[in-house]
Parts: sequence; structure tokens; C-alpha cells
Amino acid sequence: MAPARAIAAPRIGPLGWWMIGFRLSLMIVLLLVCAPLHLLWRATGAGRWWPRVFLAGIGMVAGLHVRLEGTPARGALLLSNHVSWLDIPALSHASGTAFVAHDGLTAFPLLKWLCEMNDTVFIARHRRGSVSEQVDQIRDAMAETGCLTLFPEGTTSDGTGLLPFKSSLLSALEPLPEGLAVQPVVLAYEDVPDIAWVGEEHGLDNFKRILARLRPIRLTIRFLSPLAGAELTDRKTVALAAQAAIARALP
Repeated sequence: MAPARAIAAPRIGPLGWWMIGFRLSLMIVLLLVCAPLHLLWRATGAGRWWPRVFLAGIGMVAGLHVRLEGTPARGALLLSNHVSWLDIPALSHASGTAFVAHDGLTAFPLLKWLCEMNDTVFIARHRRGSVSEQVDQIRDAMAETGCLTLFPEGTTSDGTGLLPFKSSLLSALEPLPEGLAVQPVVLAYEDVPDIAWVGEEHGLDNFKRILARLRPIRLTIRFLSPLAGAELTDRKTVALAAQAAIARALP
């Protein structure tokens, strides 16, 4: 795969700034509606339906059009390629999944709070001593949510290929929990060079660039067949098998 290209800060015209303002306003309305309802639902033990509504709404407001191929397995760990922050609302809409995320997100209080609404599991990759604790968190999250997504590349790619999958976070699969499905997922954006968050582009610049876009963002989510047999021998075979399956299915 070609090295990631650096992207200059977007040059946004008047119409683009209007789109950003309009879409941000809708996102704030979504938050003001969904957050209180989520707290009420949680207080009664009714689950996390409203975070899924919120994330699906964020994707729609951003102009995301999703087409599904295949079906997410129930009680699955989804292993997906990672291209954009839009992957989060798209996969949540398609499967109701929670996510594994880097604990660097906890430095941003609002973002941390939004992630916690959707039962995100924060992983401290630099703290080797916390691996067993993180394994327990992953297992507990899967038991509660029924579906959990991990991006094994560890960062976003340009969407035209894959970075090597890191098997270290798959320690929760050793031994494989009974009844757990491990399912590769392909995220294929139609205009991937304009969508991908790569290089030295600042996250806020990418966010503005996406919201200023006039054309719809078309994404195909392909739920591939769950891994089976020798592919599930250990975390390294799981990572290699998932990477191979996703690479074959990428456009």
C-alpha cells in the first residue's frame, strides 16, 4: 500500500460553512434529545437503544448512505478495517455494536462521555500490566452488548488496502469464549480518497471537511462469513485470517 498522504487543511467556501453549521445544529438537537432518553432507559434497565439512534442519526446528518451485504452474527466480535470516524455511526447503525477504543479519547471529556453512552471499552495500549484487566472488560462488554467491534489495524488507513492487523488486543479470545463468533467486516467507501482520515490531517479538519461536503457519502458494509476451524486456533491465526478475508473482499 502506498504511504499515507498528508492532507492540507480544507479550504471551505461559504456554502460549505453553511453546511457545517446546519449539520452541527442537527447533531446538537440529536444529542439533546437522545442523551436524556438514554439516561431514562438505562435507569430502568432497558438497554442502550438511544445511543444507536444517536449514532445512526449522526451518520445520516453527515450525509452517510449505507448499503449492507451479509448479516452481522449475534454475539460476535467484529473485526473491521478502519477508514474514518464515520465507521463508528455506520457500524452502530448496521449492527448495534459497541466498540473498543484507545484510551487517548478519555482526554476529551465530551467525547469520552459519548463513547461511554455506547459502552465503549477503552484500551491502554502502553500499559502492559493492564492486559488482563482489559481482557475482562472486553469479555464483560460482549456479554452485555452482544456485539463488539475492534479495528485491528490500530489506526485508520487510506481505504485502498490494509495495515497489518495487531493481534495483541485479541488476547480476550484465548481461550475462545464458548459460543463466540469472530466475524470480519469490510468497509468500502465509494469516494475513499475524499473520506479517509490519514496522514497528518488534524481530526477537526477532517470533521469539517466531511461536514462541508455536498455529495452523499456512499458506504457498503460487507459482513463476511465468521471465522471457523483452524482460523480460530489462537489470536495470531484469528488476526491473519481476518486480514486475509477483508483484503480479498476490498474493492
